[in-house]
Amino acid sequence: MKNPKRVLIVIDLQNDFLPGGALGVTEGDQVIEVANTLIHSGKFFEIIATQDWHPPNHESFLNIWPVHCVQESFGAEFAANLDVSKFNRVFRKGQDVQIDSYSGFFDNAHQKATGLGDYLKGLEVLNGPLEIHILGLATDYCVKFTALDSRLLGFNTFLIEDGCRAVNLKAGDGAAAIEEMKRAGVRIV
Repeated sequence: MKNPKRVLIVIDLQNDFLPGGALGVTEGDQVIEVANTLIHSGKFFEIIATQDWHPPNHESFLNIWPVHCVQESFGAEFAANLDVSKFNRVFRKGQDVQIDSYSGFFDNAHQKATGLGDYLKGLEVLNGPLEIHILGLATDYCVKFTALDSRLLGFNTFLIEDGCRAVNLKAGDGAAAIEEMKRAGVRIV
């Protein structure tokens, strides 16, 4: 059996999720250095990013989250000091006005796919087994749901813990998310 090829998925390192952004994650900017180091490490066969990409009238803005990552806005852009030149693909999520997409794979109801799962399955057919390595923002939302869906789709999945930060709406949400990922078979590195 071939050695697995490593894929890095960079989750939502966008201006609105950085400190000072519309939905800024405490210390979220510290993830960028970890991401850039891994992007340039030469350890990854493929580097993929997700991008929150909401229409201006997204339903989540009415009752859950402040307006953030609106399509074509500065807040939706990747962080300026993130090296996006090495991204092989970017998968946008949260484009349906009526339902959010925390996961890079599916909307929250698992009704619509972003295409990421099919893309990775295609890579696997051509190149053999994959290891999916995930980092980004935020541990307790988009990172967690992407990792859980990666496992659901059968991928060997790793969370790069020092490359993540949590929203922590309630104290401990980030730690609880990591425990939930562990129970689902995500390896914490």
